[in-house]
Amino acid sequence: MNLNIAINTGSTTPIYKQITDQVRLAVATGKLNVGDQLPSVRAMAEELVVNPNTVSRAYTDLAHEGLIESRAGRGMFITRKRKMFTREEGRRRLEPLMEGLIGEAMVLDFTLSELREAFEKKLSQCQWNFAKGGNRNNE
Repeated sequence: MNLNIAINTGSTTPIYKQITDQVRLAVATGKLNVGDQLPSVRAMAEELVVNPNTVSRAYTDLAHEGLIESRAGRGMFITRKRKMFTREEGRRRLEPLMEGLIGEAMVLDFTLSELREAFEKKLSQCQWNFAKGGNRNNE
């Protein structure tokens, strides 16, 4: 498992969200795969020098999304993707994320073509198959 989470304490993004975003990205890029175990809450909190409740919240959110699951007495593991939301709900949840990304790109003075290029580059690094509904690891 290659999970290297970097926390930016100066960011306006809450730390628990930084953790969830980076775990999602690690799955999307293949750094984490189905069956990989995440560090315990305590171990992750110590490594990141954050409150264990912060890591616990991140793990809880990831579990609610269906990205990870708890195995009694063993820890948290990346799980097979389950359909959690309707397509319409997915779009509704994606909209504010896209607005935030576009707003941030504008503040950073990216052109539309630079933003498209950066987005396409990042998408090309992801290993799931969009044509098959975004299943992880081309399942």
